Amino acid sequence: MSRPTPTALLEQAREAAARSDWQQAHDLFVEADAGTPLGGSDLALLAEVAYAAGHLDVTIDTWERAYAQNLRAGDELAAAGAAVRVAMHLLFDTALMAPVRGWVNRAERLLEGHSETPVHAWLAVVRNYERLLSGDFESARQWARSAIDIGAKCNPAAAAVGRIAEARSVILAGDVSQGLALLNEAAVATVSGELEPLFRGLVYCELVCAFQALAQYDQAEEWTAAMERWCRGQPVGSLHGRCRVHRAEILRLRGCCAEAEQQALLACEELRPYLRRELGWPLTELGRIRLRRGDIEGAEDAFRAAHEVGWDAQPGLALVQLANGDVASAVASVRDALENPPNVPSKELPPNTELRRAPLLEAQVEIGVTSGDLKMARAAADELSRVAARFESRALVASARLAHGRVALAEGDAAGARRHFEEAAHLWNEIGAPYETALARMGLGHALRAGSNEAAAVLEFRAARSAFERIGAVNQAAAADEACVDAGSADAREPHPQLKAGSATDPRADENVFRREGEYWCIAFESRTVRLRDLKGLRYLARLLAHPGRDFHVLDIVAGETGSAVDGDAGIEAGLTISPGLDAGVLLDAQAKNAYRRRLAEIDEDHETALATGNQARAAQAEAERDFLVRELARAVGLGGRDRRAASISERARASVTRAVRQAMARIDEHHPALGKHLERTIRTGTCCTYLPDPRASAAWKL
Repeated sequence: MSRPTPTALLEQAREAAARSDWQQAHDLFVEADAGTPLGGSDLALLAEVAYAAGHLDVTIDTWERAYAQNLRAGDELAAAGAAVRVAMHLLFDTALMAPVRGWVNRAERLLEGHSETPVHAWLAVVRNYERLLSGDFESARQWARSAIDIGAKCNPAAAAVGRIAEARSVILAGDVSQGLALLNEAAVATVSGELEPLFRGLVYCELVCAFQALAQYDQAEEWTAAMERWCRGQPVGSLHGRCRVHRAEILRLRGCCAEAEQQALLACEELRPYLRRELGWPLTELGRIRLRRGDIEGAEDAFRAAHEVGWDAQPGLALVQLANGDVASAVASVRDALENPPNVPSKELPPNTELRRAPLLEAQVEIGVTSGDLKMARAAADELSRVAARFESRALVASARLAHGRVALAEGDAAGARRHFEEAAHLWNEIGAPYETALARMGLGHALRAGSNEAAAVLEFRAARSAFERIGAVNQAAAADEACVDAGSADAREPHPQLKAGSATDPRADENVFRREGEYWCIAFESRTVRLRDLKGLRYLARLLAHPGRDFHVLDIVAGETGSAVDGDAGIEAGLTISPGLDAGVLLDAQAKNAYRRRLAEIDEDHETALATGNQARAAQAEAERDFLVRELARAVGLGGRDRRAASISERARASVTRAVRQAMARIDEHHPALGKHLERTIRTGTCCTYLPDPRASAAWKL
């Protein structure tokens, strides 16, 4: 059977694109392009369908080819338009600012001497976002006005995006009232007009980002729902995944944590083909959800994965350290994050804004109170109050009230703490945030108990416990359950096992026990008994202890934990999908590596320009981007230039199981040093894990 001609392939590709079959359209265009290189409108269409199908490198490479073709043909306007499209995709999908500036400069040189055109309007849009993502809000607003003025004459879509961008710049600069007025006006004008799918999707995303950053969750939820309805079947590339992250954030706020985690995992998969450093955004949201649910190990996996792609994973990592009992490290981590904020560009929450400091300040209050550094905690609470007042956000005000309540309680001011917690609980309840409301009610219960109002305190603890249980926040529910224990209350639940001395379940002195009791483990060895809160690694250890001498493949261990065979959809480490087989292919294919090398050359050029003009901030940003790409290339290329393969499912499982087991052993060693030493001698981890006790003094375990 003869192969279709390039003309027939192009016709089939156009038909596939018309019916929104983006992957087939991409494959047909690529096949036609291999026979006879595309040009003109077909090259532009290949770029668009490649983006819709998740092939970002193909999209950028295709627009670069269009730039070169038009340049050779002497069509300066078309070449400038292609350069702007390269810059736009680099901006929104890679967040590498130095290459963006390089392509913007190319476009500007080509546009010299030309009267205003739509290309000028879109160039102003890109310039605006390059400044916005770098934290220069005044310059960003000037470029937004330029996009509006030029776009109003020749390109309504650019003007519409410019209006949204101007509103965001005004809000982030601190003028919330004017910014919100501009935002609402721009939103109504935009959604009632006709825009290309990519730009309409961008407007929706910007609206959600703006309201989400201000913690105005009702409006964020409304626009997220509108964006979801519109996105279906649209060729909007990464905007589908971004929409899922926003949905996950709203679901977490509303207390639907299981559903939120599912959306965050799907977002990670959908955004992986598009985002580079900004993949850390959905990973960080995944970590926040897991931390809330009490899955400390899973949260740490997600936060570390975000950090590895160059994202700022704080305060998540600091809160994981706090949850693991490493208070000193948590103090140091959150202090460093506030004193040395990384200048990581982000469309969702740009740098150099107090809104980016707010979650760090919330965490510093919690960590400061736990560590006993009340001076640090009070300073953080005071700054959080100032941020809340400036940005006119009820949610930030509620966070500040909760923070002040924690500080007042720690300082012994029960009356003041009660007032702050009551205000926080009222505000969070109005917002519709059951987890935060329950936290405030827990604080109120402690304030009431400190004020000798035990009956009222127990009522608050019970209300908080019910809310945490509905949400699935197991650690917080356990803490509320413990707080409910009151000698004068016949309705109080039985205390958790670790609170009961000499219970009927205590092991005999001659027993070695490793037994789960609800959310805790009863562990006895050499006549000493301890009880530890549940960890995934403790469950893995129990399986090894039950079968001394037997080798367990890590996939069997994970399957035993999840209750199903491990396949490509298994949730190992950060819960991301892993391709089955011997490995998951090369980390970076040849096209991606070549693209990285081109980006490195562009970054070096931008770095030289920054140094020549004395722009230290720009030079530092270029250096950080170069370091990121060098790390990515080094991770993908081994000795002799050989491609490194992506980790197989077994390797990912090995790393996850080993880390979980070692964390559990470290926790045991803290509370039971003798058992810690025994396990250190007898547990073997790797692709296969084994418990190998000394046969001359074998320890029999009751499990």
